[in-house]
Amino acid sequence: MACKYLDESWSPKFIVITAVKRHHTRFFQLKSPDNVPPGTVIDNEVCHPRHNDFYKCAHAAPIGTLRPVHYHVLLDEIGFPVYELQELVHSLSYVYQRGHSAISDVAPVRYARLLAAQMLEVISSDEMPKASRDGGSASSGWSPLQGLPKLHGNVCNSMFFC
Repeated sequence: MACKYLDESWSPKFIVITAVKRHHTRFFQLKSPDNVPPGTVIDNEVCHPRHNDFYKCAHAAPIGTLRPVHYHVLLDEIGFPVYELQELVHSLSYVYQRGHSAISDVAPVRYARLLAAQMLEVISSDEMPKASRDGGSASSGWSPLQGLPKLHGNVCNSMFFC
């Protein structure tokens, strides 16, 4: 619908992937105390037999146990071959602007988390009733959508949240 708003004839294809970090799955090398190497993909045995899902260990974990990210493809209108999709996910782990090496998840997910945290700070300002900030109900009729800030023209087209 949003694409039609921009241009009636524009109908792009989408791919929707979830990235789950909070799970209890861990992977280890056979006969070795070391973590699996960065770039390891696990897409069989522990994954769903019919769904397109995989675990990706994109970064090194020098201390402790490496926690892989579980990616699950919910919608693929593009028709990515599995190997190319896994390569894309791996490549997106290296483009995070705040670091010089791979991160555990992909950069767009990390940027979305940063933006959400910054917007929460803006919305949680003095304009929000205290009961809403604390998780209670507010009787003033305040809506979070009313408090969204207008961005300055200098930052509208930039990744200011980086």
